[in-house]
Amino acid sequence: MKMQKANKKTLKNKINLLLALLSACLCFFTENVLAVSKDTLWSKDLKPYGRFTQNADGNLELISSAVHFGFRFTGSDCVVFASLSAPDIHNYLQYTADGKYVKRIRISGNSSQPYVISGLGKGMHTIWIYKATEASTGPIFLQMIRGGNVSAIGVPNIPLVEFIGNSITCGAAADPSEIPCGKGEYHDQHNAYYAYGPRVARALNVNFILSSVSGIGIYRNWNSLGPTMPQVYENTDFQESSIRKWEFKGYSPRIVSIALGTNDYSDGDGIKTRLPFDSAVFVDRYIEFVALVKSKYPKARIALLSSPMLNGTKRETLQHCLTAVKIKTDQKYPLDKKVALFFFEPMQARGCGGHPNVEDHAILAEELEPFFRSLL
Repeated sequence: MKMQKANKKTLKNKINLLLALLSACLCFFTENVLAVSKDTLWSKDLKPYGRFTQNADGNLELISSAVHFGFRFTGSDCVVFASLSAPDIHNYLQYTADGKYVKRIRISGNSSQPYVISGLGKGMHTIWIYKATEASTGPIFLQMIRGGNVSAIGVPNIPLVEFIGNSITCGAAADPSEIPCGKGEYHDQHNAYYAYGPRVARALNVNFILSSVSGIGIYRNWNSLGPTMPQVYENTDFQESSIRKWEFKGYSPRIVSIALGTNDYSDGDGIKTRLPFDSAVFVDRYIEFVALVKSKYPKARIALLSSPMLNGTKRETLQHCLTAVKIKTDQKYPLDKKVALFFFEPMQARGCGGHPNVEDHAILAEELEPFFRSLL
């Protein structure tokens, strides 16, 4: 009898010990899971701003120039996991840390690679990451971010300006600081963060979106008849054959800035046949495009910008065309806010291939700031 009681007591002690061990293991497992979750920010939880999608794998697909997202973390470094759609290509992100621009990050290949942001010192830090390149360069996929107590942040609740345009608006060929002009690939000198649009937005404390494509025009492109901006604007990735349509209802810009005409006026490469600039066609297509934009953003103020790359007769003709677009649009929409016009001063651009460089973009932004301030 005593032996049975002793056995029962031993069994009970073993059970209690086992339960205690299971409880300790469960607590350890739970604490570590929570620790991982606090230190891992998945792309689906980010709050991107600009043209993007969440793909079938759950990754964030960054598409347009300067599409951006923010996060905070604690510690001296964090890790961004990003990839591309093919193994033999590259692309660029760029970032600010605690309000200061740092640099571009070269993303290579189609495997999810860790890119370390380091050297920030102890404490909490705020990071904003931007796509440095345009949609035609291809998307960049974000999987996750690792950092101490990392959390997503969104843009502030302030007015929005959408900048529609061409390579100038993209910030293309503006930054040869890493790869000189004439070397590498076309997008190796892209720097959307320092383009005139984001500069103006930061100066005026407004949000921004860049809807821009290199070489594009209103009725013809730099060296082709299309696809032009009116043909691709509604597509998420600005590709004519794309079946992905952009959801305009997600944004409500106070101002939509349109800077097109440089490429319509281009002489092309001198090899392909290029007819003289057709003012009538340009004006008609421009009016149609403004109507398309208004259908997406009925409350937005439309601002038409000329080109800093044109001078002489070409500059005067473009200004007359834009004035005609304004007059006819104002007549067509008498109850809407009047279309605003801004004419750039001619510029001798110092970037690659005759484009403005980052310093030139600062000049353009300084010209534009009072104009947009008055519209806001």
